Amino acid sequence: MALLPDLQPAHLKETPLHSRTVYQGHFLHAQRDTVRLPDGREAVREYIVHPGAVMVIPLLDDGRVVLERQYRYPLHRAMIEFPAGKLDPGEPVLACAQRELWEETGYRAVEWARAGVLHPVISYATECIDIWFARGLTAGSRRLDDGEFLDVLAVTPAELLAACRDGVVTDAKTLTGALWLQNVLRGDWPLTWERVAP
Repeated sequence: MALLPDLQPAHLKETPLHSRTVYQGHFLHAQRDTVRLPDGREAVREYIVHPGAVMVIPLLDDGRVVLERQYRYPLHRAMIEFPAGKLDPGEPVLACAQRELWEETGYRAVEWARAGVLHPVISYATECIDIWFARGLTAGSRRLDDGEFLDVLAVTPAELLAACRDGVVTDAKTLTGALWLQNVLRGDWPLTWERVAP
């Protein structure tokens, strides 16, 4: 079934009437809006405003990919995921991808390709994550943020896909990255690579 040509039909639109910040934090803030529904009634929408982020799928010359294992406090467990991080105010997306890859893993890349974008939690957050592939990697020293602790892993794409299938990897962005990786490696989703100074 093909997607309908009109992806933003007017008969589904919710119109904001009032907006109020419920909580303003260092990283996120919570918003409560009153909206007019398509049938004319009003409803309340609560959501998290996020600055945006990047995720990097780093490809090693031997065919493996670079992953991280990091403790995620809200879930009280370590998670396996692709390198990722939030955009700083005014930061270009590619610069953020380069910075996050280097700071978290120590790797720098000479070739980059933007794959697309994902919205991990559309029901309650504005977060969007730009997906980048990186290759021509050179290992170096990491520069983790204060209070940041993580392990750097290298696995084959088959090992990653098995971990996704078996429920070892459950992070939404990494599951999306694994799908993208699988299709890129098969040649179904081609990328446009550009050389970028590391």
